[in-house]
Amino acid sequence: SGPYCTMMLADFGADVIKIERPETGDDTRSWGPPFINGEAAYFLSVNRNKRSVVVDLKAPEGRDLIRRLARQCDVVVENFRPGTAAKLGIGPEDLLRENPRLVYASISGFGQDGPYRDKPGYDAIAQAMGGIMGVTGTEDAPPVRAGVAIADIGAGMWAAFGILAALWERERSGRGQVVDVSLLEGQIAWLTYVAGNYFATGQVPRRYGSAHPNLVPYQAFETADGHVIVAVGNDSLWRRFCEAMERPDLAADARFATNAGRVTHRDELLPELERVMRSRTTAEWLERLDRVGVPAGPILSVADLTRDPHVRHRRMIVELEHPRAGVIRVTGIPVKLSETPGAIYAPPPLLGQHTDEVLAEFGLDPEERRRLREAGVIA
Repeated sequence: SGPYCTMMLADFGADVIKIERPETGDDTRSWGPPFINGEAAYFLSVNRNKRSVVVDLKAPEGRDLIRRLARQCDVVVENFRPGTAAKLGIGPEDLLRENPRLVYASISGFGQDGPYRDKPGYDAIAQAMGGIMGVTGTEDAPPVRAGVAIADIGAGMWAAFGILAALWERERSGRGQVVDVSLLEGQIAWLTYVAGNYFATGQVPRRYGSAHPNLVPYQAFETADGHVIVAVGNDSLWRRFCEAMERPDLAADARFATNAGRVTHRDELLPELERVMRSRTTAEWLERLDRVGVPAGPILSVADLTRDPHVRHRRMIVELEHPRAGVIRVTGIPVKLSETPGAIYAPPPLLGQHTDEVLAEFGLDPEERRRLREAGVIA
């Protein structure tokens, strides 16, 4: 969560200083395989555009150094279990005392207070306890987690949003504040209409696989040679879908004329649609559906995405030269600004690559840096 949040900020110009522990650094430096010349692909995926500084937070001088840096920084982001930073003397009260304009963002599994405050926070746990796994998968199989770490990434996005809101408020008030984001609450917020359905009916949401609880047909279908996903979002699109299928009888059937009817009669309609969709190839269906304006698409693998002409045109796969791993690829920036676009300009840093550079900028002279390095406080 923390690395994703700060990568988002770095992409749009924030000078992100990544504080890492001596010797091992960020845990994700060792999360693998795969590795590229010893560099974990996981770490490389979320740490571009940052500078790495090694500080031993267990050493009193290391904690003093963090407080010195905080006096000159706009934002601090920490991803510890609640209370850990405060025990180290670098919690929000400590650093806001040093710099009242500081925005201090804490990302945790369950938030800074409440009965679950001290539980360890992991993506899969948050997906489970936040309701997402309960509506993901099919009814005839166990619940499944999403294929990517949506709780971690989502919390990082919420934190970046909160930081920007707090910085904007600081422009008006001159005061910093604490941003408290949890993996659990980010998942609950994403339930939106699924929760709304339950609030309206009292019925616990089912698991629909690729289908939608409120729209039919809105799901993946097996074709003669693969799969295609179809999004029939209104009754006009339904009639066009029937045209593409060459099934005017379905369009004329009163049971299916409205979306409400199709949702009610889902179990009667879908077997017939599934039979029809298996009669042609994915390419044939995409051509037919595009021709009549029905939203549809293939189900692409990550390998497919790297070759997709639209993805490449939108620069969502970007190459970088890494000092150890060589040429690497990372995902691009999804937010396009017309006047101040983001940029991917630096590869993920080596451990401690920028310690001297950053500390010199913050006023530590060569003798002080040498003394701290000899004492094992920095590296």
